[in-house]
Amino acid sequence: MVLHILFKTPVGIMVVVLNIPLFLVAMKVLGISFGSKSVIVVIVTNLLVDLLVYSAKIATPTQNVMLASLYGGVMLGVGLGLIFRGGANTGGTDIVGQVLNRYTNMSVGMWIFVVDFVVITVAGFATHSVERALLGYLALFISTKVVDLILEGMDYARALLIISDKTDMIIEEIYEKTGRGLTVLDGYSPYTKGRKPVIMCVITKRETEQFKFLVKTIDKEAFVILTNVFEVAGKGFRPRV
Repeated sequence: MVLHILFKTPVGIMVVVLNIPLFLVAMKVLGISFGSKSVIVVIVTNLLVDLLVYSAKIATPTQNVMLASLYGGVMLGVGLGLIFRGGANTGGTDIVGQVLNRYTNMSVGMWIFVVDFVVITVAGFATHSVERALLGYLALFISTKVVDLILEGMDYARALLIISDKTDMIIEEIYEKTGRGLTVLDGYSPYTKGRKPVIMCVITKRETEQFKFLVKTIDKEAFVILTNVFEVAGKGFRPRV
């Protein structure tokens, strides 16, 4: 895109050319199958970019750049997420993000955000437009969040940890009023040098307030920990989409 701005080169063809060295790296790190799928995706998508921009000349749906950034970011994130789940990518910084994800704890979406942030900054200097760069950051942020959402799913469940002096009463109430299963862990406090049971229960999001009210009704001093869960495999929970 920067080369197109500076030298008027076709975006689609230049993307294909510049992706060749990245594909060689991707095939070595991520596998031959990944590379072959990505080659097909890159050729088709970028030829379509040039086709739609230079030949079809489809009318722009909106002249509002803010709306274009918002909805464009969402659509880009959905497309990238589906491609990644299929074991391929669209080339460029997507390849960099997936390769770096293999060697770090950062998500694919976050790596794409970091790399593309640099690219957009360079593009901002090339176009002498701070506003375009800011809109680019907005679209980038939205698209990377959607990518991670597609890849990792929504946190539809929560893990509940309860430490209380009235463990037995809480367990009985959970069984009787919610029907949820639970596990009692053996906890140890280095401060008091004593052992205390810890109730662990996985619940759905909509059950959160019910469980908090149930516990606090029995023991107002109970220590309750709630954490998001991205996937649960077992009875009582649907598989993640």
